[in-house]
Amino acid sequence: MPILRPDPNADRPSERRLYQLVADRLRTLIQSGDFGVGDRLPAERDLALQLGVSRPSLREALIALEIEGAVEVRMGSGIYVLSVTEQRSPPIGSIGESPVELMQARAVVEGAVTLLAASRMTSEVLASLRKSLDAMRRMIAEGTKPLDHDREFHLTIAKQAGNGVLHRLVRDLFDERHSPLSTKFCHRFEAANGWDLALAEHEAILSALEADDPLLAQAMMHAHLAQSRLRWLDGDGR
Repeated sequence: MPILRPDPNADRPSERRLYQLVADRLRTLIQSGDFGVGDRLPAERDLALQLGVSRPSLREALIALEIEGAVEVRMGSGIYVLSVTEQRSPPIGSIGESPVELMQARAVVEGAVTLLAASRMTSEVLASLRKSLDAMRRMIAEGTKPLDHDREFHLTIAKQAGNGVLHRLVRDLFDERHSPLSTKFCHRFEAANGWDLALAEHEAILSALEADDPLLAQAMMHAHLAQSRLRWLDGDGR
């Protein structure tokens, strides 16, 4: 099977995302008969090697095809071809941005925002952040996902940076996780202990802010988002 090579111009905003190129390649294989309707696709690891892409990018492409109705994920069995679809995938905005790119963007933006916020931190804001984490802890103990309080924690830090543009950017990047593509990613790969780990990482961020250590707070935010990326995109859990 030919190796799929990313377009050298794929980083341009107007160009198609890598997951769309991978989805297009899979459509071609389905349309050409390599994978027929009803066939089970190769295992994820093998398919990623055959296409020459990372597993996260392949997962994005497969979820995009699942949203379109071209493939079906049968838990414990595999991914099966349902139908032959059109050659080009829907516009990016209709199903969401690449979760891989979103996590990269969040790490860059929120690391810088945390550094700015740390230099402007007040006891009132620290108390608000503690309140968010306490609420997260209660919801986790009850078996409920504390997404609203997670959002509140990140946006409180962003607001304290004192830059409205950065605050909106953090908000928009966070809220992109509600797109169809990101939502299915969360549902598919979320681990049972993911929120416990996330809470501990939030605690490390808050501890650094309470210690008035901006560089440590920035490092802890980077570490949190890096671990979130690994749990969500690179492994079998969140």
